Amino acid sequence: MKILVLTGSPHKNGTTSFLADEFCEGAEQSGHEVIRIDTAKLKINPCLGCNHCRRNEGKCIHEYDDMIEIILHLLTADAVVLVSPLYYFGLTAQLKTVIDRFYSVNSLLRESPKKLYLISAGADKDEWAMDGVRAHYETLCKYLNWKEGGTLLAYGLATREDAENSEYKVWANRLGMGVS
Repeated sequence: MKILVLTGSPHKNGTTSFLADEFCEGAEQSGHEVIRIDTAKLKINPCLGCNHCRRNEGKCIHEYDDMIEIILHLLTADAVVLVSPLYYFGLTAQLKTVIDRFYSVNSLLRESPKKLYLISAGADKDEWAMDGVRAHYETLCKYLNWKEGGTLLAYGLATREDAENSEYKVWANRLGMGVS
């Protein structure tokens, strides 16, 4: 199975980067092909809602930015994993920008059965803090006609060390091993 992992953190050694590493390790141990793309390191322009892609066979007006790399893997992946720290009760702008750009290949994605997974971490300990992230994930699954693969919502992780010393490390690895 081909798994595309899209991380949204601008921090290369942060909590979600660590959890993504653990997920990828588990998935690779189970024999899956894992493609990880750290979206914060790429030059990706936001969707303009201009419908250029609709009039030009899916070609985005921003055809020369780094989104093309993601689209190629997105279309051929069996599973997609969204990994983001909790930023003001939602996904990071970097990851949200990528998701918005799914629009150019929307019809292909909606006709392509995939599983969607979510890993998010935040310093907040209140469960309600992740409600927006969870709702966005569930809505994406419904809209794209994808199956919910699983979620890992990690609370109380302010630093990488918090993640390294938590049960979330094991859970991220198990989530990766359990991809089917």
